[in-house]
Amino acid sequence: MKRILLLPVLIFSLIIGQTNAQNLNPDWPVLKHYDKDHLAKIALPLGGIGTGTVSLGGHGELKDWEIVNRPAKGFDAGPGGNRALFFAIYTNSKNSPSSTRALLGPVEYFDYESKEGRKANNHGLPRFRNCSFHTAYPFGQVLLTDNNMPVDVRLEAFNPMVPADSDNSGIPIAVLRYVVTNKTNDIQEVSVCGNMTNFIGEDGLNGRIDWKGDFIPTGSLENKNIYRKSDFVQGIYMNSEGVDKNAEQWGTMALTTNAINGVTYRTTWLPNTWGSSILDFWDDFSEDGTLDEREKNQENNPMASLAVKFELAPGESKDVEFYISWHFPNRIAWAKSIVGNYYTTKYNDAWDVAELTIPKLKKLEASTISFVSAFCNSDISDVVKEAALFNTSTLRTQTTFRTADGRFYGWEGCMDTRGSCHGSCTHVWNYEQATAFLYGDLAKSMREVEFGHATNDEGMMSFRVMLPIENAQEMRNTAADGQMGTIMKMYREWQLSGDNVMLKDLWPNVKKALEFCWIKGGWDADQDGIMEGCQHNTMDVEYF
Repeated sequence: MKRILLLPVLIFSLIIGQTNAQNLNPDWPVLKHYDKDHLAKIALPLGGIGTGTVSLGGHGELKDWEIVNRPAKGFDAGPGGNRALFFAIYTNSKNSPSSTRALLGPVEYFDYESKEGRKANNHGLPRFRNCSFHTAYPFGQVLLTDNNMPVDVRLEAFNPMVPADSDNSGIPIAVLRYVVTNKTNDIQEVSVCGNMTNFIGEDGLNGRIDWKGDFIPTGSLENKNIYRKSDFVQGIYMNSEGVDKNAEQWGTMALTTNAINGVTYRTTWLPNTWGSSILDFWDDFSEDGTLDEREKNQENNPMASLAVKFELAPGESKDVEFYISWHFPNRIAWAKSIVGNYYTTKYNDAWDVAELTIPKLKKLEASTISFVSAFCNSDISDVVKEAALFNTSTLRTQTTFRTADGRFYGWEGCMDTRGSCHGSCTHVWNYEQATAFLYGDLAKSMREVEFGHATNDEGMMSFRVMLPIENAQEMRNTAADGQMGTIMKMYREWQLSGDNVMLKDLWPNVKKALEFCWIKGGWDADQDGIMEGCQHNTMDVEYF
């Protein structure tokens, strides 16, 4: 009897699986599928190496906006839960009434319950009833369906990740492609709209802080949204005239599209008073799928909207692409001096990111597909593939960064709002292998820092590098396992690259780092090849 009862469930599950597979992008590899009951904690980082990220959630939301030079778990990039970024869709046909939905899956029950029902951003908006998530990093696909909607929607989100190309794997952009399919026998008018707050001056922790560390008084941010259009990109450029240009929180952002026709926008919403602003937007967008500009208001964080309208024949699918780009140049070291960001030296501002990236995006997407597909098609077990591939996302989070001179650094990890344990710690980074085999130039950069700057004349290597780089030896403590590990990694980098120039330049200090073992009272003072002296190590204790 139990087997008979389970059979319909099994058949239904297989049908759902087949439907999802049919609706996925056939060109994108998929390693992991998540059904509607396993979406709450998904966060796929969208962003490049050293640029920070915004994470794609399991329901299609964007959360954890960590693009402003620090980790920022839970930062929703808006001045309130009803003003966080979201996308929406409008549909209309001659034979059915118009419909408007947020391009999000259902609110999680526990989110709705907590904090007066406000933990889930935009919780009051109508959403799609069914949602699933499918991924092989850095690709994320969200399938949205609803029997009461005439269309199905697939969100495809990614950022280029091309091995051996750290610059094109380090672009400060999130690519969001909404693929809309008409399920009806009628021609459907469709409009997809992105809504984003200009939160320059905010970073999820310090908030509105100027260069001296003082809070900027309310009303002085003077953030501005400007509509722009060029040959192949148009949208909203976001800047600030009030945030100090030396502050970590100063920069620019952009919400853009490559669509040429059917684009409408508004650079501001009505003032945010008791929900009137979002109601005004919803009524405006729901009327005909287009947007009308609103009179400028004096809000610190003006909201902007960008919509693309098009027609779908019965059974037809079309996609519309949006891009979120950013440019925050003022990464600050512990010494309160600006060390900068390498990625911001490659672009003038967030608009420049979009203009330079969009023309080459198809090629970069194809290269990313080639890499991830080759990996996923290997004969390694799926659990190992998941562990290896998904954890490469750490390279794109605030765990790592590149200073303006191009050097690559890493924390030991990240807490919710700050990096944890600074200095590219030699023993902790001994555990890590992906950088050397995917991005050899970044690994060589770490060796250049360790041997070229952190090693003194006696051969002692500071196991935490202090910044700016001229302070690299300031810590004046060494770790036995870390220092010996860097010698092994130097050999690895030379083997992988064949870079004899690098080896010749750093070789004197490589020898000194080994000879440091032999100093009187040191790790191997009797030079018998066994380290018996006092050895600080990754356990944060001393071994003998």
